[in-house]
Amino acid sequence: MSLLRLALPGLLAGLLAACGSTPAPAPAPQGPTAKSVKMVPAPRGGGYYKDDGPGDEIPANLDEIPDAAPRWEPLHKWANRPYVVLGRQYVPHTTLRSFRQEGIASWYGRKFHGQKTSTGETYDMFAMTAAHPTLAIPSYVRVTNPANGRSVVVRVNDRGPFHADRIIDLSYTAAYKLGYINNGSTWVVVEAIVPGDATGTTYATVAPAAAPGRDEDALARQILRAESARAGTPAPGIYLQLGAFANADNAENLKNHLSRDLDWLTEPIRIHAAGNIHRLHMGPYASRAEAEQMAQRIAAALGYSPTIVTR
Repeated sequence: MSLLRLALPGLLAGLLAACGSTPAPAPAPQGPTAKSVKMVPAPRGGGYYKDDGPGDEIPANLDEIPDAAPRWEPLHKWANRPYVVLGRQYVPHTTLRSFRQEGIASWYGRKFHGQKTSTGETYDMFAMTAAHPTLAIPSYVRVTNPANGRSVVVRVNDRGPFHADRIIDLSYTAAYKLGYINNGSTWVVVEAIVPGDATGTTYATVAPAAAPGRDEDALARQILRAESARAGTPAPGIYLQLGAFANADNAENLKNHLSRDLDWLTEPIRIHAAGNIHRLHMGPYASRAEAEQMAQRIAAALGYSPTIVTR
């Protein structure tokens, strides 16, 4: 077989590729993560939700993006208040303190890129950030992948994930540097980083200090009952309540997360605002049995069941 015959398929493929149109590169991300405007095609595959993922192009310098630099920051006024998601009470930390946790980390990408986080900041999937259900916002953690020994430092500025089997959601870049982009999730160790001197730092005050012997979950329920009592009388109907927040941005943030995690839903998730509470509702349903059937599907997907409410 001649050398020309062996090379012919490659030459034809090159000519065909040259004839096709090449999409214009996406603009480089702004801010401290953008050291270069060079973009490269995103790798195919990966364990992410079908409408999420890395996007069509990613920066070529992800390895050069530095870890987050821990520093003292005032804690957010609203993002550290107790809240309820899928019937589960969450009581965020209101001080920076020692914390260690092991479990499964996932990552979130283009579906949230450019949207608001729980702090009201814009989510940048190429920055070194993370979402956590209860760590103080903002705060800093070291995340280590024991499988390969890699470690990163990220800034926690968002809430989530809300799957029963996951403990933290990392940005695309953080997951890339830990080596689990294609897997979608991996086992990690999360350790809080507490900067040296807290002098002059202010913290969010979300509730009175718990009395001795009184657990934080009970305190959260008391807060939510008090807020619900001021919410007024809603319109009648049978609904699934997916979450309840004192802050509209946090409710919108959860709506976006659940829209990704429950991408098979045909019904919209709506925010019902009344008084000081912003509730995420689905419905109305024709009967309680129909609502219970949908609640079971959601529980099978996420590990937690929404609350059935009549309003």
